[in-house]
Amino acid sequence: MYILFYITVALLIIYAMLIGYYERAWKKIPAFNGGYAKSPHDTLKVSVIIPARNEEDNIIRCLTSISQQTYDKELIEVIVVNDHSTDSTEERIKNFNGVNIRLINLREHLNGNTINSYKKKAIEVAISVASGDLIITTDADCTSKPDWIKCLVAHHLRYKAVFLAAPVKIKTDHSVLSIFQSIDFLTLQGITGAAVSTRLHSMCNGANLAYEKKVFYEIGGFKNIDNIASGDDMLLMHKIVKKYPTRFFYVKDSAAIVSTAPAPSWKSFFQQRIRWASKADKYNDKGIFYVLLLVYFLNLLFLIFLLAAIWNISWIFFFLVLVISKTIIEYTFVRSVAAFFEQQQLMAYFPFLQPLHIIYTVFAGWFGKFGTYEWKSRRVK
Repeated sequence: MYILFYITVALLIIYAMLIGYYERAWKKIPAFNGGYAKSPHDTLKVSVIIPARNEEDNIIRCLTSISQQTYDKELIEVIVVNDHSTDSTEERIKNFNGVNIRLINLREHLNGNTINSYKKKAIEVAISVASGDLIITTDADCTSKPDWIKCLVAHHLRYKAVFLAAPVKIKTDHSVLSIFQSIDFLTLQGITGAAVSTRLHSMCNGANLAYEKKVFYEIGGFKNIDNIASGDDMLLMHKIVKKYPTRFFYVKDSAAIVSTAPAPSWKSFFQQRIRWASKADKYNDKGIFYVLLLVYFLNLLFLIFLLAAIWNISWIFFFLVLVISKTIIEYTFVRSVAAFFEQQQLMAYFPFLQPLHIIYTVFAGWFGKFGTYEWKSRRVK
């Protein structure tokens, strides 16, 4: 066990260096705040693509926020792809009057076939009929700020970006579950911004992306990754980054933040994270793979010390020392990210949720590789 302790300490030092790198990189990202306001009047047409499956409780809020965009309404095309919804999602979309919507039923494009990645297929079908030069994707449970599209377009034009990873935050309802998800997501967003801005590795979230339509076809779209249930965001990003290694950016602008609701239950939260973890070994970007590997084994060793305390209570001391060290290493980085997302108040809970985060990381990683998960009422192996 002592050998494991020394190995853990060594990995923790490497982890501290990595988090320090992320923190410095995050703080150096050029703030784009207000940059969209200085741009000349744009004529770029955009297509906002929203895959939706059983989103009757969320879709109207999503569409309402898009209808309130300050970008020229004539230049916004909204394409909603109904992915076999069994609730009133389709009816709610049809009855919405705030913005012109093109509704596509994915069922009509599958000819009864069963596939492994319905979301990728939904996006692919939408892009095939999109008239916009810039594709923007979001989720049906997300809401955006009024200058969201204007900000993304301005960033795209200023930097000649072919791919934009934009910020996403989880709203809290003051429950332990929502607070835990929000803090976990803040960490992921900070790493995303830092990694993208320094070109360390590619990382993004499909709830807030923008990329050129022509580039999607240049790299073959989802070809060769369409058999993977998840990865409509990061796996696609990596294909684009390989072709355009200097033309992808993270949009660090508060106007570009998209907000999403937390998973409603612990079960659905774990299912979501298992789905995310399931694509970990599919990354051709070995940078992100090795980072994930480091994080996983570090947390696994932490958990081993916690379990060892069942037989020898003295190991609980080593576990606590390691957890406290991990908390100190991460705290200032996550706090700086929380400030950008105006969620600083969540940092009061950060130290107390560390043990839960360690357990969840280990189990989500394991089941993502060797287990099955359920997503949108579909069982995926």
